[in-house]
Amino acid sequence: MKICMLGAGALGSTIGGTLAKGGSEVYFIDQWEEHINKINENGLKLTDGKEDYFVNVKGKTSPEGIGYADLVIVLVKSFATKTAIENASSIIGPNTLVMSLQNGLGNEEVIAEVVGKERVLGGKTYVGGVLLEAGYVSAGVKGKYTYIGELDGKMTERVKAVADEFNKAGLLCEVSDNITGMIWDKLLINVATGALSGITRLPYGGLYDEPRIKACAVAAVQEGINVAKAAGVKLKSEDPEYAWNAASEGLPPTFKASILQSIEMGRPTEVTFINGSVVEWGKKYGIPTPVNETLVACVTGIERWLKDYANKQ
Repeated sequence: MKICMLGAGALGSTIGGTLAKGGSEVYFIDQWEEHINKINENGLKLTDGKEDYFVNVKGKTSPEGIGYADLVIVLVKSFATKTAIENASSIIGPNTLVMSLQNGLGNEEVIAEVVGKERVLGGKTYVGGVLLEAGYVSAGVKGKYTYIGELDGKMTERVKAVADEFNKAGLLCEVSDNITGMIWDKLLINVATGALSGITRLPYGGLYDEPRIKACAVAAVQEGINVAKAAGVKLKSEDPEYAWNAASEGLPPTFKASILQSIEMGRPTEVTFINGSVVEWGKKYGIPTPVNETLVACVTGIERWLKDYANKQ
């Protein structure tokens, strides 16, 4: 299967590299030239925490010249989704599927506006990745599932073929008839740890050692559960501690949430698409979300500091 990773950051590199190791024809499309150049020179360097290995993938800073893909996996930051898909028209042919594995809510709708709903698959992954340096990624794959599905819940041959490609590479993958619920399940896991990791600067080891942080996380998740129930979404669990515990399962104490990784690199975060989604859906259904509103405000303040002050010192 010819697969294009639209976004080759930590997660895109982890998933794309693992698919390439499993035999897929994989292209990385990312604007980070240093990362792409390293990959083209030496191959993508991956580590599972025990050993390093290289896989051959092709890197590009634009989609031009790649040709039509069988599958485009979207892993750009949510605020960049529309622009990225609009710029990727040259790789989207008559039979191309486009699947989001991004954080937050609403990415599938944005993609569908550009390519048509009939091309779009939904997905959520619990795979983790950390960019150690350009061309070098720590991959958290073992025991981590990816769930994919048609937006209407149908079990089609095309979505089964994508799942088979993942499983062939050792990426545990299941097809779901409730992908909307799965997207919310993953959202709540990101709600539990993302903003708090970014605000405190703590990787998971420190984050999970502090009871007060857990209490705040559980309260934020509970707000998300309240909103999901009001929206009629079927969740895997309505226990807020489930999301808190699931977030760290199988990940090392050194793992950093994507919001923290973005802050450390001085880049915008996806907080408005994660905790901010809970706030916006809460307004829609009249559900109070003060904890998530506070977390969004704090991360937004850090982003403002990075933009206005950090580079001036």
